[in-house]
Amino acid sequence: MARRRKGRAVTGVLVLDKPVGPSSNQALQRVRHLFNAAKAGHTGNLDPLASGVLPICLGEATKLSQFLLDSDKAYEATVSFGVKTSTGDSEGEVIAEKTAALLTADQVTAVLASFIGEFDQTPPMYSALKVNGQPLYKLARQGKEVERKARRIEVHSIGMRSFLPGEVATSDIRVACTKGTYIRTLSEDIAEAVGLPGHMSSLRRTATGPFDLSQSITLETLVDAAAKEGPDALDQFLIDPEIAVGHLERVEVSHSAAFYLKQGQPVLVRNAPLSGMVRIAEAGGPFLGIGVILDDGRVAPKRLFV
Repeated sequence: MARRRKGRAVTGVLVLDKPVGPSSNQALQRVRHLFNAAKAGHTGNLDPLASGVLPICLGEATKLSQFLLDSDKAYEATVSFGVKTSTGDSEGEVIAEKTAALLTADQVTAVLASFIGEFDQTPPMYSALKVNGQPLYKLARQGKEVERKARRIEVHSIGMRSFLPGEVATSDIRVACTKGTYIRTLSEDIAEAVGLPGHMSSLRRTATGPFDLSQSITLETLVDAAAKEGPDALDQFLIDPEIAVGHLERVEVSHSAAFYLKQGQPVLVRNAPLSGMVRIAEAGGPFLGIGVILDDGRVAPKRLFV
């Protein structure tokens, strides 16, 4: 007999504005504790140095985590020109220096445009990517370097928000990209493209899939609400998990069809798409989860809510 999870059976998506400092997992555990939630999971690592959008799925919404892991992301970052570090960010040791006094905003703007589109990017050693079950950053801290396979990414848009000249020049940039894009590596490549060493000195994620900073809640707000009114009061900050898969076509089924789907059986649905995944809802009722269109046109359950 399975052991029953402790905590509340609360379901929804919390868009956390993660602060600089804690890891994504530390932030997740803090949120789970505040909600007294039986089940929770985050949807993509943000480094301790980074802040911003970290969607946290609670309860049944954890079944949709993969869709947010696979979704596009948006960031605001600061690139420092003239100094390269061992980690690609401001926490590492300086390993190369060269004056950036002659660098101009126009040069940076011209280079940024060349990074729009698809290209291969090699993940940095200081990353959470695992090789043989071991996070790369742990190997890097041991002075080890292993071969990493380049991955195809796409930068949808990139632009400069501001530029500050100097011996170490800095530029605030805005990036929209596919999952798996390392902004630290992109920052180093941008600096290299203007002929300088460089690193990423700050990072803030502004969007993950359909969620952005305008929907986010800080840990301080959660702590204050929980202290005043208890864990139940935090449910007001939860977002309908169906929004996480709003890009999928919606299929509504009858009460009887919903019954069979919940038993794991495919059902025939009028006017359903011809292929792919769909989000399923009971007509006039709740969101049920994710289904997939079979070759014979029926809708089969894939990830249904309990």
